[in-house]
This record gives sequence, C-alpha cells and structure tokens, in this order.
Amino acid sequence: MATYGDMTISARARAGGGNNIKTICGGGYVSGNVNTIDIVTNATLGNATDFGDRTVSVNTVGGAANTTRFLMAGGSAPTNVIDFVEISTAGNAVDFGDLTAARLSPQAFASPTRCVFAGGQPAATVDYVEFGSLGNATDFGDLIVDVAYQGATGNSIRGIVMGGSATPSDSTKSNAIQMFSIATRANATDFGDLTVARNNGYSCSNGHGGLQEFHPRAPELYSPTGTVVPRGSGVGDIGISGGGWNGSSYETSSEFIQISTTGNGTDFGSLTYGRQNIGGLASTTRNININGSAPSNLSDVDYLEFSTKGNSADFGDLATYRRGDAGTSNATRGLVGGGYPGTPGRINNIDYFTIATIGNGTDFGDSSANLTDQCAVSSTTRAVYAGGRDDPNAYLNTIEYFTIGSTGNGTDFGDLTVARWPAGGNTGSSTRAIFAGGDVPGSQSNVLDYVTIGSTGNATDFGDLTVARGGLNGNSNSVRAVFFSGYTGSYVNTIDYVTIASTGNAIDYGDAIVAAANRGGSSNGHGGLS
Repeated sequence: MATYGDMTISARARAGGGNNIKTICGGGYVSGNVNTIDIVTNATLGNATDFGDRTVSVNTVGGAANTTRFLMAGGSAPTNVIDFVEISTAGNAVDFGDLTAARLSPQAFASPTRCVFAGGQPAATVDYVEFGSLGNATDFGDLIVDVAYQGATGNSIRGIVMGGSATPSDSTKSNAIQMFSIATRANATDFGDLTVARNNGYSCSNGHGGLQEFHPRAPELYSPTGTVVPRGSGVGDIGISGGGWNGSSYETSSEFIQISTTGNGTDFGSLTYGRQNIGGLASTTRNININGSAPSNLSDVDYLEFSTKGNSADFGDLATYRRGDAGTSNATRGLVGGGYPGTPGRINNIDYFTIATIGNGTDFGDSSANLTDQCAVSSTTRAVYAGGRDDPNAYLNTIEYFTIGSTGNGTDFGDLTVARWPAGGNTGSSTRAIFAGGDVPGSQSNVLDYVTIGSTGNATDFGDLTVARGGLNGNSNSVRAVFFSGYTGSYVNTIDYVTIASTGNAIDYGDAIVAAANRGGSSNGHGGLS
C-alpha cells in the first residue's frame, strides 16, 4: 500500500465516509475525545486539511454518506447525537437529530437516500434517518446477534454487518455476517460467517450510497449486448429475469439473455431490494417488476431500462400490498392481476400502469375469482390470464381475457389442459400464448399448452418442458419463448425454450446465474409489443 498523506491529527476510533470526490473523517481519540473533522480529495495525494468541528467531542463514531451529506452518530460517552456536514462545503457540523438510544460504536451503511446505524454498546439497536431531512432516528429492526465494535458496509441496496463483540476487550467475538435490505424496515437476515470471529474490523465497498452517480453504471456502448437495442414484437431480443427465492434468501440480482441465441444468463444489475412472487411486464424500452414478498407482502413497483445495464429504480405503488400477482402489457399499458395481501385472502383486483409514466397503479376491473399465481400473456390488444389458485387454495384451469385499451372485468376464454399455477411472463407472440409448467397439487408439472389469443376456446397441448418445475418465469421475442429457473423439489437454474409457432418439447438453452423460483421479468420483444 502506497503512502497517501497524513491526517491533521493522530487519532483513533474516527468516523469515515464520503463521495467519489472527497473523503471525510470526524471525531476520534488522541489523549481525550476530539471534535476534529478532516477532509481529503480522493484524486490527489497529499495531507488532509481541516474541514471544521463536530458538535460534540467523541470517539468510536458511526459515519456514512450519500453524494452530498456525511452523517456522524453516537460515540463515547455514550451519546445519541447525530450531526452532519455538506461534503461540497467546509465548516462546522450541524445538528441532525438523535439516535433512538445513546450508544458508542454504532456502524453505518447507506443508500443514496437512507442512512442506517446498526449495533453499538450498550444498546445494540438498529435505526435509520433519511439523508434529505432533519430529525430523530426511527427504529429499523433488530440484529440477529447484538454486537458493537463490528465492521459495516454495503451497496445502495444491501447493508452488511460483520463480526463484533460486546466491548473492545470482550473475548466472545462474533463471526456472524448479518444483512439488511436498506429500503425495507425489517430485522437482519443471515448472510454467512467470517473465516475468523473478530471485532474492530475495517469495511468498505465500491457501491455505497455516496457513489450512487455511478449506479446504474455507464452503458456498454448502447446496450447490455454492446449494440443498439432492437425493440418491438419479433425484433426485441433482450429477456430479463430478476429477484426470487433461492432457498435461503431473497434475490436482488437481475440477469439478461439474448433470446435468439443460447447460453447462460449475464448480470444486468439489482432490484431495489430482494423479494419473490414478483409480477413482471415490459414495454419496448422499460421492464417493470411489481410487488412481491420479502417476507411480508409489498406494494412496491420498480423498473429498469433495457438500453442500459444497471440497478432498478422506484416506479410507484399499487393500492394494495400483495404478492403473487401476474403482469402483462402492450407497448403502452401494463396490467397487474390478482394477488395475496394476507387478510382476508386472495383478491380479484386488476390494476394498470401507463408504462412510460412513473406513478401509481389505477383500478382497471376485476377477475372472475379471487386468485393468485396466474400466467399472463398478451397481444397488442388483449391480455389473457390463465390458471392460478383461488381463495380456498384450489388449483384452477380457467382462462379469461381483458381488452387492454379499455377498462372492465374479465371475460371467460376457456380452460387449460391441466389445472395448475403456470409460468408467468409474456411467453407468446402476437397471435399465440404459451403456458408452461407450474405447480400442481403435491408436485410440479412439465406441461406446455397454448391458445390462439384472438379467439376463445380451450388450450391445446404443445409439448413438455425439459424439467418439470414450478415457480418459473418466462419471456419471449415473439418467435421463441424462454423459461427461467424454478423449483423441482430443489431450486434450479434451468433455462429452456420453444419455437412459438410450432409445437414440440422444450430444448435446453443454458443456465441462469442463480437457482431460484418465483422471479420477475419480461422482454422487449414479446407479442404485446408492436
């Protein structure tokens, strides 16, 4: 490691953070507590310069930043003080508010909008504030293992707390790695273990909230594939799958494929937070993921652009917290049907979004039954919903349809060949909808069946999946339908495909990055896109 320069004081137990331009350190201990704040410019070598003073003189402080503000909290004696500086200026810190409990050695991680303070001594609590406001911290959740003197870091989606102990000299050190979803107030979940139990660890990342201007990351030429993105039915070729449950945790990752080729999935970015039971839909330019559970039911909707790799951003909300709703769309409007909000049970709500306009969902009409876990496929004018489970938890074979450009209730279409909870995700062309696999009572199905979207009538057998599985999601380029991942009794990363205009068994495509079920996603070339 090369020498960078010197701080203005020789101190320990300081808080540090910054953005891509500047790094700031505050507080600490020399022969007593100090209130000094130092700053360095990241791109140059040299000594730190004085920035100003903290409102209190303390050490063992927690600190984190977004692109504009650096927050410092807690510390010995202990204190509950939170103060901040604006990174672009110089001057003394300003009072922000108070932690929920006075403590020393809290550690912090942050997204661009939220700063979380985790652990500490004597009160190993977790609380948070919003960077853009002033005020006292609010309870966030609980650690699995109550620790102080731990390491903490994160990206803009997840925060990680590593190791720690009750006091600096405590011989009962922890090897636990604990994880939080920054956007969701909830208790920590287990991430894994350090190789050695220890405290007073140093942690950092290349994706924390102070670096958000680099996330989503710069486009690779014009698109994830390095070329101008074709878009529309029969032309668009990017399929996306994201989120899900991998058997031990909720996935935040999303990945993409070029549908017309074969091969494995490629990393695209991250959802706003990990979740499963997601409804997916897309226009020619934008992919939208709807609701889900993580573990409680959600009303959140996020989106990403097909033309650039990167992380998802918030789109809006549905009126009802729920999971297991099904999404489909044409080029302008997305429909979201059914779902499970908890009490009293499943619902029959159909909502819609104007995909080009960020905002909340609007009521469209009702399905014929209260249900979840359908498969939805569309043409440019008609959305077809098939299968699912009703409120007594019976598996359904019903198919109904909606006219996308209007509003109103569903109309009976016909029946599936097998009652089940089939694949979701716009798996069809402008004329034909394919319904793949899914859960049947006590097992999983390999059945592929199809309908002609512009008519009505019962489904016809198409062929079989390569692996019988439930919880799979799909997408298409109007020529080929592709089916991602799923659950066979264990979680799998299988990808297989069929040619929509023919019939026959599915063919192996490659492997997804993660083995998971109940993911979301769609494509920029499915049959609903003109």
